[in-house]
Amino acid sequence: MTEIGLGIPSAPPPVLAPRRKTRQIMVGNVGVGSDHPISVQSMCTTKTHDINATLQQIAQLTASGCDIVRVACPRQEDADALSAIAKKSQIPVIADIHFQPKYIFAAIDAGCAAVRVNPGNIKEFDGRVKEVAKAAGAAGIPIRIGVNAGSLDKRLMDKYGKATPEALVESALWEASLFEEHGFGDIKISVKHNDPVVMVEAYRQLAAQCDYPLHLGVTEAGPAFQGTIKSAVAFGSLLADGIGDTIRVSLSAPPAEEIKVGDAILQSLNLRPRKLEIVSCPSCGRAQVDVYKLADEVSAGLEGMEIPLRVAVMGCVVNGPGEARDADLGVASGNGKGQIFVKGEVIKTVPEAQIVETLITEALRIAEESGDTGGGAPVVSVG
Repeated sequence: MTEIGLGIPSAPPPVLAPRRKTRQIMVGNVGVGSDHPISVQSMCTTKTHDINATLQQIAQLTASGCDIVRVACPRQEDADALSAIAKKSQIPVIADIHFQPKYIFAAIDAGCAAVRVNPGNIKEFDGRVKEVAKAAGAAGIPIRIGVNAGSLDKRLMDKYGKATPEALVESALWEASLFEEHGFGDIKISVKHNDPVVMVEAYRQLAAQCDYPLHLGVTEAGPAFQGTIKSAVAFGSLLADGIGDTIRVSLSAPPAEEIKVGDAILQSLNLRPRKLEIVSCPSCGRAQVDVYKLADEVSAGLEGMEIPLRVAVMGCVVNGPGEARDADLGVASGNGKGQIFVKGEVIKTVPEAQIVETLITEALRIAEESGDTGGGAPVVSVG
């Protein structure tokens, strides 16, 4: 059997900067910190007290590649559901606590993998830190201090006038210091803002002042397109500097879309193994085939493939042959036909109507010969 070399090099791929060194924590069975891969999170949109709906959505997120999931806990009925959800979820569950400190203890007792607290809106939170630290420490459960621009402590709003990077950082480090006073250090921090520029500066300042693992997020990033752009810009800026240990892309879209975007961001920076990658030209007046249609149909045909396969779908004779030759699999199209390349060699020329079928067939053959079909085909990004 011929050995197929795929698009990802055998040596570790290059990254733009080494990871910032942090302390390490465990969120269930997922390590968070510089010694562990960067994890991707999302949050359920279901009512937590609807246990079946919540577990169904968690299963969907798990299938999408989610590493850690967060659930809201605004009411007692939600707190009562945490135990069943934490036990049946296939991935670690974090309880998201606002307003009522009693739900922190309920989440710890329920066996949640971690608790996220928002100090800016939990009643008398500073006075309850000793109790929280004691309970979390005894249970071995980490705490995420989640500072958010939309719910910053009034004292800091009065001091800074608005949610500046300095205000977000001061809030987070103040709360962390209260936990440390009581001997609790299993902490990760987020300082979220809806403006990527403010968010990036806040995380840079925070990274320079502590060794806690950091959870990255642009809060209320917006609908899918806008939120994807904001998150990619902000996360890319920080991750390229080695800052960030777990991420959540906040979109006004189904949670599985957040995982898809987060996974793609990490793959693009070589911070997560690449899966299927579609290289396709944007088209221009030189194109002699419908590149948009070809790229869409190839992407749809290979959706779900997990092997690191680079497929080039090119529409003209200028860059087409070079890009197709560089890819694991590719086509250079023109004059109603396409030259099919596998690992730099032309294996056949087919009519335009057979390009998509041929590429999908060859991709599946390569996957089979590599011994890793990945259950289907990589999530594809078309550029």
